[in-house]
Amino acid sequence: MTAHFDADVIVVGSGFGGAVTALRLAEQGQSVLVLEQGRRIGPEQIAAAKRNLFKLLWMPALGLRGFFAQTLFRHVGLVGGVGVGGGSLVWASVLLEPKPAFYQDPAWSQLGVDWHAELQPHYETAKRMLGRARNPRLTEMDELLRQTARTMGAEDSFGATPVGILFAGDGQLPGQRVPDPFFGGDGPERTTCRFCGSCLTGCAYGSKNSLDYNYLHLAQRHGARVLPEQQVVGLRPLHGGGYALRVRHPWRFGQGRELRARRVVLSAGVVGTLRLLFSARDAARSLPALSPRLGDGVRTNSEAIVAALHPDAQRDLSDGIAVSSDFYPNPHTHITQNRFPENYHFMRWYMTRLVDDDRPLRRALRTLWAGLKQPLWRNWFGRHWTRRISVLTVMQHLDNQLQLRFGRRWLAFGRRGLYSQAVPGHEAPTYIPEANAAARALAQACGGEAYNVAPESLFGTAVTAHILGGCRMGHSAADGVIDSDHEVHGYPGLYVMDGSVVAANLGVNPSLTITALAERFASRLASRLRESAA
Repeated sequence: MTAHFDADVIVVGSGFGGAVTALRLAEQGQSVLVLEQGRRIGPEQIAAAKRNLFKLLWMPALGLRGFFAQTLFRHVGLVGGVGVGGGSLVWASVLLEPKPAFYQDPAWSQLGVDWHAELQPHYETAKRMLGRARNPRLTEMDELLRQTARTMGAEDSFGATPVGILFAGDGQLPGQRVPDPFFGGDGPERTTCRFCGSCLTGCAYGSKNSLDYNYLHLAQRHGARVLPEQQVVGLRPLHGGGYALRVRHPWRFGQGRELRARRVVLSAGVVGTLRLLFSARDAARSLPALSPRLGDGVRTNSEAIVAALHPDAQRDLSDGIAVSSDFYPNPHTHITQNRFPENYHFMRWYMTRLVDDDRPLRRALRTLWAGLKQPLWRNWFGRHWTRRISVLTVMQHLDNQLQLRFGRRWLAFGRRGLYSQAVPGHEAPTYIPEANAAARALAQACGGEAYNVAPESLFGTAVTAHILGGCRMGHSAADGVIDSDHEVHGYPGLYVMDGSVVAANLGVNPSLTITALAERFASRLASRLRESAA
């Protein structure tokens, strides 16, 4: 590296794609700089967030500098993590592989790559690095989900989830401090899981295998530098090769600074990566040759959120990990339960009466009428709500999508930004019949009430923690943003590696697949770098 560059490789974002890339390139002797707009989040910050909602939420414009972000578009509402470790901070730790149909999806099966065969060794690496283990403990909430599966004729598919959590081994106790169990002493000390059910707002005990305990920890041991509170707001190519990034503090005023690297990997998540690329193409015009397909094929993982509330105010269903069991009611639908931590009590205001209708306006009117006829007093004002609520995430591998575009928005006082568009005939669903059927069966099992969530039932807006797509692969810029090696068409040395490269709905939690894709990408890039240096 010469003094002209601040690093050989700058990675924008520290989630699954960025963390894997940082480690694998640092192992090859590349100087790596990871830029993360959020803060470093440790046990103290997580514990504080459990006591104070304002320390959990990420809304820097309002002075909220936590690590749980919510982003709302017309057609989809998103939740995710912000901080060193990205989405893994608020990740439920589920590590599932998609069904074979995912690899054969036309959105990427025409690239001449046997994705199923090529990703298998990388899935195995990802499982090892993320410490995948089967949840050893099923409790009352899981039994309710088993009854739900039985009612839907799918009990044979019910089981404990494979997750990235450290459980007590032989001779160990829950909550016990143990030496690094994964990386031969190169990793940090850990604490075995105590089944508190708070995975979704971070693990204050160090039991969840979030990226700061594996990939990022090891990357820094190999010399990678991770800089928090660094928001990338501009990107341009340099004459003679390489890229310059304009970086500023996410909540302080100032012009910021410029950082330069031979290569740049965008791993800022779907919204972050698309916002940066759209801005460079359409506003700054520093990357004018970016594909016209940018923002196409955005997926919600075909998800819906439903719930059921146990009627007994003294009942505590929170014993266990956040997502401890799942089942498949049919070949293209996957259902998990979710335990909400105590500081998720604000979610009660999202709930509405369960209503069936695939016509958004009619469903909204019926939902309002149902709420007037039978108000949700027990949901709104019942005691110990987070201990009694069972939330189901319903995911499908079906072909539906939306688009993200870039332009001036009146809600942003005319400033340019991302907005969503529906794709006629392929709209991302806000009503999934299997989801409502599961909610009814769950409510029947516990004797309680079943709910939809307001964005879906009142506003026709899908809700997901698993946004995907927008930087699809293609043979050229005419049909894709990147090639099958993740390099941006027309811009050598610029790569994308995050959920935006996933071309189809997985129908399961995507973290394991994104990690496997990142392992493949980093392996191929490292190989090319070795060849060019030889």
